[in-house]
Amino acid sequence: MSILSWDDFEDDAPKQTAQPHQSKTIEPQKTTDTPLVSDAKPSSPHVAATQSSGASATGTEHSTDSLARASAALAHLDVAPGLEELEMGAQRVQVDDKAMINCRADLNQLVPFKYEWAWQKYLDGCANHWMPQEVNMTHDIALWKSENGLTEDERTIVMRSLGFFSTADSLVANNLVLAIYRHITNPECRQYILRQAFEEAIHTHAYQYCIESLGMDEGEVFNMYREVPSVARKAAWGLKYTQSLSDPTFNTGTPENDQILLRNLIAFYCVLEGIFFYCGFSQILSMGRRNKMNGVAEQFQYILRDESMHLNFGIDMINQIKIENPHLWTEQFQEEVVQMILEGTMLEIEYARDTMPRGVLGMNAGMMEEYLKFICNRRLAQLGLPEQFAGVNNPFAWMSEMMDLRKEKNFFETRVTDYQTGGALSW
Repeated sequence: MSILSWDDFEDDAPKQTAQPHQSKTIEPQKTTDTPLVSDAKPSSPHVAATQSSGASATGTEHSTDSLARASAALAHLDVAPGLEELEMGAQRVQVDDKAMINCRADLNQLVPFKYEWAWQKYLDGCANHWMPQEVNMTHDIALWKSENGLTEDERTIVMRSLGFFSTADSLVANNLVLAIYRHITNPECRQYILRQAFEEAIHTHAYQYCIESLGMDEGEVFNMYREVPSVARKAAWGLKYTQSLSDPTFNTGTPENDQILLRNLIAFYCVLEGIFFYCGFSQILSMGRRNKMNGVAEQFQYILRDESMHLNFGIDMINQIKIENPHLWTEQFQEEVVQMILEGTMLEIEYARDTMPRGVLGMNAGMMEEYLKFICNRRLAQLGLPEQFAGVNNPFAWMSEMMDLRKEKNFFETRVTDYQTGGALSW
């Protein structure tokens, strides 16, 4: 079977007697005098040319009909659908027309910006680009395959971390694309959400890259969120906040539905990304500090940088919705939010106890519990809510260089390793 190239269509001399997709536009000649026989001679050049001319004419007629139908369709094109209530010739979008939710302004118009912080986070995210394959995993592979390279507790931490994170970032990405994006009605915020969704894909890719490099059982690792109770409970807690928003018939615009959206944002930004990720980050980064699993630790450093921006963006977005819709932030709703964050903290403490039954890597479950309570207080304070654990501190002083919550917007300044593209990243 020959393969046609574009040049074949410019060749005046046909190379094949039958084209694979040739239209049957020529009826076979009818004759009553001469029967068709197997050794019949081919048509003369004059007849072939006549037939070709007829086919071209028929093709031209079809092309003309298609153009006529296209012109007729465009003549009746209504420009209103898709622009909702906007009308042609309406006044141009002004900054004051924009709002975080339930906005009627044209969402296709990025400028003028109303929330400069959202656009800046998008630019920072783009300057922060990285890819998993750029990290050398040679040391990790040798250590993981070595019989005495890691203790059983250290192996459990690596397995549990990759097991949770490998699907957690997919849950976050699906929530962004299927639930949140449609209901955030500000284009510069949507721009960052698109960037975040891409970064979540990179994170899932990074975990898969680690799992594949180390030769782990992919089925076991990727199914931990359904088979290991401490992992499954965290995933199940987050998923329940996606269900309502992912319903195609769900729309914001009422206080009840607007609060459903707000719950989702708090669950995913403040709890899933803001609490559930921190035990695993601490454990893997502590391992890297001890010159163990350096490649995995480096990937987690890059992921942590992304997640720090995700968290700060989400908190800014939640607080902006509160400012524009103060009727949603009722006393009863605030109590519900406090309970949500406490539930998330308790689930992460449960996960810490499961992954660290004994002391390991200079930490233990008790120290991690205090750290998670410290994080809980920070999340509540960032939302303007009262702290729930008096007197707790960050028990891991070394973490101030990498993920101290009081420096989330600029903690990378103290890092030796900085991955940047497209110019310097200014915090």
